[in-house]
Amino acid sequence: MPLVDLFTFTRAELTSPVQFAGGRWVVSAYDDVRAVLADPVTFLPDNALTAVTPVAPAALRSLVRARFSLPPTLANNSSASHTRLRKLVASFFTPARVAAAEPRIRSLVWERLGGTDLVRDLAWDLPAIVLMDLLGCPNVDIPTLKRWSSGSLEFFWGDITRERQLELVDDVGDFHQWLVKRYHARDGELFRALADAGISVEDSAGLCYFLLIAGQETTTQLLSTALRRALRDRELWARLPLPGVAEEFVEDVLRTETPVVTWRRLTAREVVLSGVRVPAGAELVLLLRGKETDPRHLAFGYGRHFCLGAGLARLEAAVTLRTVAEHEPSLHLTGPGPDWLNLLSFRAPRSVTVAR
Repeated sequence: MPLVDLFTFTRAELTSPVQFAGGRWVVSAYDDVRAVLADPVTFLPDNALTAVTPVAPAALRSLVRARFSLPPTLANNSSASHTRLRKLVASFFTPARVAAAEPRIRSLVWERLGGTDLVRDLAWDLPAIVLMDLLGCPNVDIPTLKRWSSGSLEFFWGDITRERQLELVDDVGDFHQWLVKRYHARDGELFRALADAGISVEDSAGLCYFLLIAGQETTTQLLSTALRRALRDRELWARLPLPGVAEEFVEDVLRTETPVVTWRRLTAREVVLSGVRVPAGAELVLLLRGKETDPRHLAFGYGRHFCLGAGLARLEAAVTLRTVAEHEPSLHLTGPGPDWLNLLSFRAPRSVTVAR
């Protein structure tokens, strides 16, 4: 299986729970994936943010000019500093803070009802607005943030050409420089908290770079996937306003159709997974999507790197589904099938076209 096929393969194409493909080891069994995520000493997170497509020299020079760096902070951090940084960020995602966001989420959904594309008109910017509210970051130009963050996803997780890298690299650098400026200005609760805690500008910018992408792009993808799937089942759509139905449905989407389909690790030593010997220094691609017959899933990861925004993402998805279904009971899919975001770790429909 060449590298490009890793972006489109399904479980049905795997012949073993641990399979070498495209220069990487694909690990698909739930127990194996969970064990890998639970052991950050044997299975290092150092490659979690490494560009899937090697960065070409011209693009690398642009990143150097922008003083771009992603030092070990959260997702890619196996050092002792991870705990301190995670605790600081977690203080913005407490259950109380997340629950308090529900009225704001519902209001944003109401404002966006009536459009013909539920991705463009609803799911695209709603999670970014909610995240900026939660992090206490005012005066953010959301369209610019979305351009930076979606471009960064493609730059780091896409199977792209050198020409495409050069088209995206300026946005990657501009995003990073913007984070540095906000840190120096202490512009927003998050940046003040980082500065007050003595976190360096390099570490703060690297931390916020991924946090401001993961905290809203993956939720846009979850909303897009869940809305499309719900609208394909008229009986379900009618039941979504009922108590608990939306929450249960969101969990099923996370289990069987999570937009975060894979994550990566490096082996620190030779290991054996499902009877297969994997060498030291091997790059693992972990499948996070569960099986149809298995109630378990790892959509938000596991262990010390479990997603800090899991509760927020679940709330946004449930509130959005329930609100749209309640106010738009006749909504139905229309038009041809959508184009899909298809990156190594992220899959979701780019549009959900509807009619009334």
